[in-house]
Amino acid sequence: MKKLLIIDGNAILHRAYHAYPPVFSDKDGNPTNAIYGFYAMLIKMFEEVKPDYVVICFDRGEPTFRMNLYAGYHANRPKMADDLFPQVDRLQNSLQTIGIPLFGVDGYEADDLIGTLATQARDKGLIINDKKEKIETVIVTGDRDLLQLVNSSTKVLMPLIGITKYVIFDEKAVEEKYGIKPEQVIDYKALVGDASDNYPGVTGVGPKTASGLITKYGSFENLYKHIGELPPKISERLATDAEQASMCKTLATIHTDAPITLKLKDGDVKQFTEDKFLKEFDGFNINSLKKRLGFTSKLKNEISRFARDDKEEVKEDKKNNFRLRSKVKDNNQMELI
Repeated sequence: MKKLLIIDGNAILHRAYHAYPPVFSDKDGNPTNAIYGFYAMLIKMFEEVKPDYVVICFDRGEPTFRMNLYAGYHANRPKMADDLFPQVDRLQNSLQTIGIPLFGVDGYEADDLIGTLATQARDKGLIINDKKEKIETVIVTGDRDLLQLVNSSTKVLMPLIGITKYVIFDEKAVEEKYGIKPEQVIDYKALVGDASDNYPGVTGVGPKTASGLITKYGSFENLYKHIGELPPKISERLATDAEQASMCKTLATIHTDAPITLKLKDGDVKQFTEDKFLKEFDGFNINSLKKRLGFTSKLKNEISRFARDDKEEVKEDKKNNFRLRSKVKDNNQMELI
């Protein structure tokens, strides 16, 4: 099955910025630590996920429909650091030079663009010899809101520490971790809110209570239909914050109908040649990543033979004098050592 990698550009760039110290710079002294970290992550995704297609989604600086709905949305988020701000445009221009498709639409968050592309990949698939083939989509993000997109053809890869250790969420993993199904994430968020996005949920309802209620009643709407069956204390809280909770569900819901179109051929990894990466790395003075560019040739073929079990394997690319150690701890969690 062909594989599509969708990267949450802003989330991963911010994570890369905080993961690497501000000692990286180009020959003119401009900071490049976030750019370095982003490319280090991208190479790891090529090595580990082995995608056939790659696209990246970014937020635009313009107000979104969620901000228009709720004035407090994202109000608690700090201003972007002065040394990160110029790296955003430089990274985007660099990625476009390599040929990786970027998506960004005024009024929409990257989440909505990711949801739209993942839905299109699931619904349209890939036509090979006049036959429709399914595509597996892997979303790379640090935003748990995107877990609502997980289904039989879509997984979410979420970094845990920096950009080196991560967990992969499929439907089973979401349910095991949170006690709810992926499609119930928005019902859960309606009750507990989201501190990072600055919307409140229902006062006094925490994760354990919310998970139990959604599991029992199936959805936010059905829960309110049976509000009279609940203990007085909980029913009172739900009734008091009913309007607020409904708004929170709207805020949490990812739109999958943004005005963009997935064109898989534009994101074909075969177009992202090693010489294009080398040229960009020269410009950013990040020479230490050059030795890892074997993913475009021999290394990519070697990685594909890695056993996905609990054993540790070491593969060596003699041409690049590069050793990659990959350890698969279980079906959902992998750590690059």
